[in-house]
Amino acid sequence: MRFIQTKIAGLVIIEPAVFSDSRGYFMESYQKKIFLENGIDADFVQENISYSLKGALRGLHFQRSPHSQGKLVRVTLGCVYDVAVDLRARSSTFGRFFGLELSQENHRALYIPPGFAHGFYVLSNCAQFSYKCTAYYAPHSEGGVRWDDPTIGVPWPLDGPPLLSPKDERLPLLADARVPLE
Repeated sequence: MRFIQTKIAGLVIIEPAVFSDSRGYFMESYQKKIFLENGIDADFVQENISYSLKGALRGLHFQRSPHSQGKLVRVTLGCVYDVAVDLRARSSTFGRFFGLELSQENHRALYIPPGFAHGFYVLSNCAQFSYKCTAYYAPHSEGGVRWDDPTIGVPWPLDGPPLLSPKDERLPLLADARVPLE
C-alpha cells in the first residue's frame, strides 16, 4: 500500500497493492497497523455506501465539532471526481480544495481528516461510493457549502447541469456557512 501526501496537510491518497489474474483481482483496502505507520490514526465507527447516477453531485458536506468526521472514501463501481475542502480554523490552507478521480479501475482511496467539507461528481453511468467514518452521523451537526462557491473555485468536470438534491441546492456560500470547523 502506498500513501501519498497531498499539498493540503492531512489529506492522503492511498494506493493499494492490487493482485490481478484471470479470475479478477484482490486488494487489501484497509489495515489499521499500516495506516498508523503512515500517520493516520483513525478509529472508524460507521461505514456508508451511496449509489448515484451519472451527473449526480453530492456535497459539499461536513459535520461540526464535536461530531466532525474523518473519512476514508473510495469508489467500488464507476468513477467520480472527488473533492475535499479544508475548513479547519487554524489551517494555512483554509478554503482550499483538493480534487482527484476515484474509480473502480484506479482503486485509489482518499483519507479526509476531520475539519473538511467533502463532495463528489459522478463521471460514469453510475457509481457506488464507500465512506468509512470516524464519528457517527449527527444530523444536528451537519452543514455544507455550495458546490459552485466561487471563493473555493472547484473546476468540476461537468457534463451539463449537475443533479443536485434539494438540500444541496440550498447550501450557503462559504462566507455564510457556520465554519471554521476545528
